[in-house]
Amino acid sequence: MKTLTTPIDNPAKNSEKNLGTRFLVYPQPPFVRGYEHPEVVWLAPSPGEIAAGPADRRMYVAEPVEPKPPYKFPEMPPYAGRIGPPVEPGPDGHFDYLTPGTFDFLSAHVYACVRRVLDICEGYIGREIPWHFAPMVERLEIVPIIPGWDNAQSGFGFLELGENDDADHQFCYGLNFDAVAHEVGHLVLLSELGLPQFTEGGPDFFCYHEAIADFISLLGLLHFDTALDRVLRRTGGNLLIHNELDRFAETGDESQLRNFSNSLRLNDVSFEVHDRSKPFAGALFDCLLEVHQSLLFDRGISRLDPRKYSDLRRQMPVSQIEERLSATKSDYRFRHFATKAALTDARDIIGEAMIRSWRTLDPDHINFEDAAAAFLHEAELGRGRSNVNQFEDCFRWREIL
Repeated sequence: MKTLTTPIDNPAKNSEKNLGTRFLVYPQPPFVRGYEHPEVVWLAPSPGEIAAGPADRRMYVAEPVEPKPPYKFPEMPPYAGRIGPPVEPGPDGHFDYLTPGTFDFLSAHVYACVRRVLDICEGYIGREIPWHFAPMVERLEIVPIIPGWDNAQSGFGFLELGENDDADHQFCYGLNFDAVAHEVGHLVLLSELGLPQFTEGGPDFFCYHEAIADFISLLGLLHFDTALDRVLRRTGGNLLIHNELDRFAETGDESQLRNFSNSLRLNDVSFEVHDRSKPFAGALFDCLLEVHQSLLFDRGISRLDPRKYSDLRRQMPVSQIEERLSATKSDYRFRHFATKAALTDARDIIGEAMIRSWRTLDPDHINFEDAAAAFLHEAELGRGRSNVNQFEDCFRWREIL
């Protein structure tokens, strides 16, 4: 006798739907060594919740048919011109069937980068993050490429990307996860921190924005297995020591790591927004590596306990640091997966404390000292409580506290 199949009769089908929707994403631009092939990622919305576009209830891709100039105030979405046909999902509701090098793939790639970063941030805060431009603009409009425009920008209801005209590596910013994640970082921070109401912003409002947008890009990178595996295997898992010796700038293929590996303190930089953001972003990176090394020591994976040193570079001779670096590389292959697990834990400890700290900050008066204090407070309340003294040392070393 034939019977009707119900959802109860087919639990496997329901569990597949709960996995989310598949896309292909490059963790780094495809011309970067080791990142020539995109990685499969799962986005939170289930198949069917992401419609042709791609589009969902929070965002949509619009690819103009005619050349479109970048948005300028007071212009805002939706785009009034003709747009190309939307990119359709596959018959299974997924988008990982698209071929790299096509415009359809580019549209899906940009959407996936935006949604991926939003998923990560919402996971850290434990709820949906409403856009700061709602309800005036209901959904984020994503323009995947503006030909001939060498820039990327986000604003009131939009995110649009141009193309790099570098003769060596001409490519679309839509294929650069770092560039997209940075812009989404600005949008997420604006949505949680808010806009200044009575001033043009506290003394470090714009500098803090740049530091956070950069760090969100790094957090996003560390959610890719390709990046985790390459970074850890290349360094033998010794991220803290590589940072102390400024090695990331020499050997790193990942732009995010090169940007954060610096020894700049607040008194070393100018008041230019991007320059002044570097010590705070560097302090967050220092905190990440401190937690990672502490977890390695606590789990018996490393013999170096960073809690014994408030300034490793000054308290341990360089020759001894080099010795420890080379001693552990030879047998790293036996420790890789445990080291990788420690890094993902450290990533999430710092990500949670950073994003949850925004609720106590005032955009009208924000400065780096208050931002660091808010981060320490949230770390104390969360999974970073055992590392708070280390975090404080990191911010003091950078002359922020």
